[in-house]
Amino acid sequence: MKKQWFKDSVVYQIYPMSFQDSNNDGIGDLLGIVKRLDYVKKLGVDVIWLNPIYTSPNKDNGYDIADYKNINPEYGNMDDFDYLLAQIHKRDMKLIMDLVVNHTSEQHKWFQESKKAKDNKYADYYIWRDPVDGHEPNNWLAAFGGPAWTYVPERGQYYLHLFAPGQPDLNWENPKVREAVFDVERFWLDKGVDGFRMDVINLISKPAGLPDLSGTPTAERTLGFVADGPRLNEFLRQMHDEVLSHYDVMTVGEMPGSTPEDAIKYTGLDSHELNMVFQFEHVGLGPNPDVRLGKWNDEPIKLTELKSSLNRWQKALDGKGWNSLYWNNHDQPRAVSRFGNDDPKYQVRSAKMLGTTLHMMQGTPYVYEGEELGMTNCHFTDIEQYEDLESINFFHELVDQRKLVDGPTMLKYLAVKSRDNARTPMQWNADQDAGFTKGTPWYSLNTNYKEINAKNELEDKNSVFYHYQKLIKLRHDFDIIRYGAFEELDPQDEQVYAYQRHYNGKTLLVISNFTDQTVTRNYNQPKNAELLINNYTDDKGAELRPYESKVYLFND
Repeated sequence: MKKQWFKDSVVYQIYPMSFQDSNNDGIGDLLGIVKRLDYVKKLGVDVIWLNPIYTSPNKDNGYDIADYKNINPEYGNMDDFDYLLAQIHKRDMKLIMDLVVNHTSEQHKWFQESKKAKDNKYADYYIWRDPVDGHEPNNWLAAFGGPAWTYVPERGQYYLHLFAPGQPDLNWENPKVREAVFDVERFWLDKGVDGFRMDVINLISKPAGLPDLSGTPTAERTLGFVADGPRLNEFLRQMHDEVLSHYDVMTVGEMPGSTPEDAIKYTGLDSHELNMVFQFEHVGLGPNPDVRLGKWNDEPIKLTELKSSLNRWQKALDGKGWNSLYWNNHDQPRAVSRFGNDDPKYQVRSAKMLGTTLHMMQGTPYVYEGEELGMTNCHFTDIEQYEDLESINFFHELVDQRKLVDGPTMLKYLAVKSRDNARTPMQWNADQDAGFTKGTPWYSLNTNYKEINAKNELEDKNSVFYHYQKLIKLRHDFDIIRYGAFEELDPQDEQVYAYQRHYNGKTLLVISNFTDQTVTRNYNQPKNAELLINNYTDDKGAELRPYESKVYLFND
């Protein structure tokens, strides 16, 4: 397999607003990140991915960009960014930026001009349509609730927004829009940025004619219908040929609704578009049986379904493409609460188990800030405690307006699935506000920060942090972990996730107990197999204790 630096890398994702405040205004910032770079380096990662730091009104926490070439003043200025980039490179790490080009902010100058008239320079930078019988042009619904169209009297037309009304979709059919996006990419790459994570990039090509959805429209069905449109390959190839191919960069495209076959098409080892995709199949498991409620549910995910999803991607992309490996991010609940067990009795063990299970697969692992500490969901119990636009909008829509679910039930769903679970400030120590700020934090901290924090874990050699550090070092040391072929074991086992990797005459056996029960499993590994890592201090062979995870290496 061709060796490329993104395949040998582990990425650490930083949500700047919640990472570290340096000027005590309660908001994380760029100089705060600089302050914590040695911590990130100690973990052993190779790449840092920053969520958006551009000028933005923050209607969707930075994913509504008003100026692509300037820094949000809350985070600092361009000098601060240049200093951060230099300090990252000084530590032999790389930086990838979050690129949001399916849509902009309504405050972007392009949209401010576009909405004025149908005949100016920016008139066709966005997707405008006339009313149909006095209402929206079609029945599409936005991801954050409500119709995907908003009316603008100045033009007498609706504009499309697949997300919030403050996030109008760009018209990629217009070659001037594509060139404007490419200009933004060159601006950052010429500064020395090492690549991009591209937000919902598979939504940029819309279906011809923008037809109605058949059946009952939902937000999820709308995104699925729009995803992977007819010109997506063409647009991505043009981006590669005109910009990306001229730099040594890493690219990952967020692609909701994409299949392994789609991923191979856009990121295949023989293609010339992106390096890998973020797919949503495994984090989209466990939706509500009532399709009107979408993802909002609190039922645990079945291990057999989780295995089926992850195994499918491992097998399908082997030798043809490259996987991104992640449990959580800024849009997903905390991994240990969702896939493991955040009861204090099991939190450390299950956090280590999840890390082992994922990091031994083929692909590039992504660690979301605090995951390496085993940070948990915040378990809020009142809608007033939430800040996330999606969570608040759907609470009011599903509870107050459509009356599909009662308030207490919806709050239980939010406690499991809300994006705010991942956005509470980073837990650095047991001091006031966890060492995140000396001001008033922009958002409430998780109340367990005095127990779960970086200072405690750096002083405990058996912590989740040092387990992740070891996983990352193993990945760097063993080609089989990075490149080995994948073989699933016992896919119908509802308690244990086991698989093997094969490379150059060696086998890696990964065994993870996803339950709080002691179970027995025998995978017939040789007696002289080397135990590379485990989350107990001893090995009882076929006996697997609660949330036990271990990895063996042996010759075929």
